[in-house]
Order: sequence, then structure tokens, then C-alpha cells
Amino acid sequence: MTQENEATNEATNGAAGAKDYTAQGIQVLKGLEAVRKRPAMYIGDTSTRGLHHLVYEVVDNSIDEAMADYCDDIQVTIEKGDVIKVVDNGRGIPVDMHKDEGKPALEVVLTSLHAGGKFDKGSYKVSGGLHGVGVSCVNALSEWLKAEVYRNGKIYQMDFERGALVGALQEIGECPPDKTGTTITFKPDHQIFPELVFSFETLRSRLRELAFLNRNLNIVITDERGETPREETFHYAGGIVEYVRWLNESRQVICPEPVYFEGEKDGVQVEVAMDYNEGYSESLFTFANNINTTEGGSHLSGFRAGLTRTLNAYANKSGLMKKDMKGFTGDDVREGLTAIVSVKVPEPQFEGQTKTKLGNTEVKGQVEALINTHLGEYLNEHPKEAKGIINKCIAAAQGREAARKARDLTRRKSALDSAALPGKLADCSSRDPAECEIYLVEGDSAGGSAKQGRERRFQAILPLKGKILNVEKARLDKMLGNDEIRTIITALGTGVGAGVFDITKLRYHKVIIMTDADVDGSHIRTLILTLFFRHFREVIDHGYMYIAEPPLYRLKKGKTEIYAYSDIQKDRLAEEMGNKGIYLQRYKGLGEMNPDQLWETTMNPDSRTMTRVTVDDAAEADHIFTTLMGDEVEPRRRFIEENAAQIKLEDLDI
Repeated sequence: MTQENEATNEATNGAAGAKDYTAQGIQVLKGLEAVRKRPAMYIGDTSTRGLHHLVYEVVDNSIDEAMADYCDDIQVTIEKGDVIKVVDNGRGIPVDMHKDEGKPALEVVLTSLHAGGKFDKGSYKVSGGLHGVGVSCVNALSEWLKAEVYRNGKIYQMDFERGALVGALQEIGECPPDKTGTTITFKPDHQIFPELVFSFETLRSRLRELAFLNRNLNIVITDERGETPREETFHYAGGIVEYVRWLNESRQVICPEPVYFEGEKDGVQVEVAMDYNEGYSESLFTFANNINTTEGGSHLSGFRAGLTRTLNAYANKSGLMKKDMKGFTGDDVREGLTAIVSVKVPEPQFEGQTKTKLGNTEVKGQVEALINTHLGEYLNEHPKEAKGIINKCIAAAQGREAARKARDLTRRKSALDSAALPGKLADCSSRDPAECEIYLVEGDSAGGSAKQGRERRFQAILPLKGKILNVEKARLDKMLGNDEIRTIITALGTGVGAGVFDITKLRYHKVIIMTDADVDGSHIRTLILTLFFRHFREVIDHGYMYIAEPPLYRLKKGKTEIYAYSDIQKDRLAEEMGNKGIYLQRYKGLGEMNPDQLWETTMNPDSRTMTRVTVDDAAEADHIFTTLMGDEVEPRRRFIEENAAQIKLEDLDI
């Protein structure tokens, strides 16, 4: 779906300039729909993801003020009771009467679905919340919402309950004439959201991302729910250059400083920051008007085309290209690349309200031309770094050819009768991927129990011997030489690598990691997750990846036998059971369970507990995987020190 019925009034408002942000700049697209009846249409869903989306909608209004150069400070607070307060020092939402609606503009913005300054080019040149449904949706889905505006030397307030006005606009005080801004405080509605608990980490990731994308913007997040408040401040004078540095902090880079260039044409602003590292994965993130375009779009296409063309041209011109090479492919030039592409488009066309793909065709040529010009200049002016980049591409091309040969060995035959699988995979009888699941099990002992206890019709078991290769430190051709990884690839049936991987050929729609509840088990689980995040990302994105949750304890008293999956649950169960005469068994490994116990606690669909693996923040996940599994020791040590407080002594396997 492209942009909805944009109302324009260029002739009258455009000439007035962006500073004339008044009630007349608020234009209404008629027809308030029942947001409370179908909230998923506007915020995606009513799970924790949708809950956090409410905060993003409010913050996006403040970010729009920042992009218009009227705001440089945003404060987000999680108050006790999971109440959210967002404060900015922008111009303040207008409070004068709207000529068409006969209401204060503030009320129009907060109660009309398609209302806002985003539809009027005189108020905002560039905006993320283009559809104008954001803050009104937040109001509709909140138990209560309070809006305060600092403007004209006065403080104004309006109060709402579940979207309805309960406190008319009132002047509640005075403020310095130069003080402006908006404060929105709201409590999400428990009638809409089953779980009303905000994650500090989730909000922190998005706010940090916004600070990277808007240089010199100060964003503070505070959590007042605990005994000791948590607070973090994000302020990046270097903008997306610092974003690239942050992503690469656990990697050895080729260019001492990230390559940065920007340009503007026909009102479209383009920013690019990039660097290469000694790793083998691509970390490329694109944004349009501060929105993370996870499905890419025209700006991504333009960047990729420009990058491939420019590096091929330089390699040939400089004589660095190997004589037996025809040229670099797109995959060759993106191995080890870390890049941020951010565009600001006056009239963006996004696919759907979720805005995950940019559709403006003119942006592709503008980004490609910028790359061709500025990256070409950089390579000519920095021959040492240019040689390092080209050599990296040459090694990638050679590795691609080696991987092609190695990949041929992993191709699955129709009946899975490959010689690589004798005695390894205990396959299921069903051939319907939708009902099939495969357990990636740590060790032959647990694998044996799982094979005996499973439901053979739809459950497959693949025991893994030892720890698989750390793919964060290995190119695809080396990865394909690892027996355990090759077995996983063959069992999945999708193939691996660009141009080969095909998610439609996945043989199991539940891929379940089942490891011991100890340090080694955690390490093996992380290695497998790294493999899937780097090479089978679509398996995760489609919701096919799970982690089994085996019990930690078995409590037995007389003929009563109960399993506990946490220390809290164990203590609570011991108290239903009287705290006396209880035999307590702590499971260190899956192999300690009998087949029937493993089935009942961990594999039976009617009684098991599993965690689905999702990637809500790809950049954060990329950063963590590199920190934990990369070459640099210092960032890993720092990560462990910062998170040591969350580790319980009884969980340490020492």
C-alpha cells in the first residue's frame, strides 16, 4: 500500500515556510475508524511488540521536530506502573482553534485518525509518521493520556480516557517565553494489551538507533520502576559514522575511519557511512526518514548497484583485479561490509503502514550516483585503504568459488540417502514441512534418549557431536568443510549461500535447539544461533526457530513427581508439597533423563515449553553476535563485566 490520500496545500502554506507551524497547518483526512476494535491494523499486533510501538509513535513526533531543526532534546521515562512519559523541546503542538474542525488543534491531532502537520509541506519538509495515525492511535489504545504543551509563554493541558476527551484544553500555568515543547504521558490500556510491561532494553535499542540517525540530538531514557532508577543518554555528534564504529567495535577494520559522504538532489537527502572489516558477514542497514526499512527498497538497490560498479571499475583501472577473474559479484563486494544508508525523502512511498520497504523509484538513481562519485573519489585519494578493500573482494570471490565446489557435496538427494548421513539423522516419516520438526541435540547420549522418546511421525532428531565451528570467524567454504554444519545443511534441505538458499525447501517448520542447561550447552546454543543468524536468517524471520526449555529439577515425594523449570518454580512447588520428604534432582544434562521423561517434559507438544527465536533489532543482534563470537577480546570482556550482575552463582558450572 502506498501513501494514503495526501492532502497538499503547497500554494498557500509552502511559501510561508516550515516555521509557520500553526493550527492551519493541521489538515484532517476524514473518517476516524474504530482503532480499539482493530488495533493490529495500526500497530501491527497487541503483543509486547505492539505495546512498544506506542512509544515509538509518540517519539516519532518528537523526531519529526528534530528533523525540522526545532528540537534537540528528547526525554523518555518509564514511570512506576509502566506509565510512559515523552518530553521534547520542539515547537509544541498548536493549541489554537482549527478553522475546519472547530476544536483546538491539539485535540484534533490526538483524536482524529488522519490528522497532523505531516500532510502539510509548510509544517514539515520531511517526516516519518506520514499517515498521520500515530499519536491518535496511542490515545485510542491508552487507558488514559495527558498532553502538556509549552507554547506562547504558557502551559496548556488536555486529558483523555481511551481516546475520549475528559478534560478540555486549559491553561495551567506560565513558562519562559522561549520555552517550547510537548509532553505526552500515557498508560496503555489493559483491555487491549494482555501484557503491560515495557522492556528497557527494547526501548533503549530504538532510541539509540534514532540518536545515531540524527546527529547531535540528545535522547535520554530513564526507568523509574526499580529501587534504583536506570538512565542512559545517547548523543552522537558523528551521527551514522559513529553507528558504523559501534557495529564494528569488536572487529578489525580495513579503513581507520569509516567512509562518509552525503548529498541532496530534488529534496532527497542521502547519507552513507561504511567500512570494511576482516569478518565474513555483511552488516548493512537502511533507513528512510528514520524508519528502519528492514525489507530494503530503492535506496538499498541504488547502494548495492553503485558499490559493485564502483569497486569493479577501480579494481580494473588500478590493475588490482586478478587476470583470471571476470569481475566481482554483489556478494563479493559486500563480504565484511558494515554500512548505514539513510535517506530523507519529502514524499516517501512505503509499502504498507508498517513501512518496511521504500518504493520511491527516483531514490535508486540518486543513491547510486552518490556512491559512484564519492566512493570513487575516496578510493583514488586513499590508495592504501582501496587496496585493502579490493584484496578483501578478491579473497571473497575466491572463497565463493571454493564454496561452490564444497556446496555440491551438501546437496540433498530426494530420499535423504546421502552418504554423509549414516546413523546421524533420525528422520520423521511425515513429508509435510508444516507439521515436521527437527531437534538439534547436544551429544549422542541425549540424542539417543530423544530418538527413543520422540514421536517418529513428525519429530526428527539430529545429534551434534561437540561444538560446531564458530562461523563468525570462518568464510563459507571453510564452514562447508565442517562435518556437523554440513550435516545440518543437508538435513534442512534449503541449501546455503546467496543464490542457492531457498526457504521454500525447508523440510521442517520447527527447528529446535536442545542443549544442556550448563555453560557448554549455552556455548553450543550460541554457536548454532550464530550459524542461523548469519547464514539461515530467513528461518528465524519466518518464525521457524525455537529453543527447547528442559526442566532444571525433578521433585519427587511418594508417588508424586513434578518438574520445575526455574528456581522460583522449584521453591514454590516444594512449598505445595510441604517442604519435607522431597527427593530433589538437579538435571545437569539432557542425558540424565530417561526417554519417557525427556518426551513428557521437553518434547511433548501438549506439555513442553519452548522459546521462539526472533530478531526485533537486527543491528543490536549483529552487534551482540560479533561481541560474543568475534576476534576482539576487550569488547567481550566488557560485555561480561556489564552483565555479570544478572548471573546467579548457582548457575555457574564450576
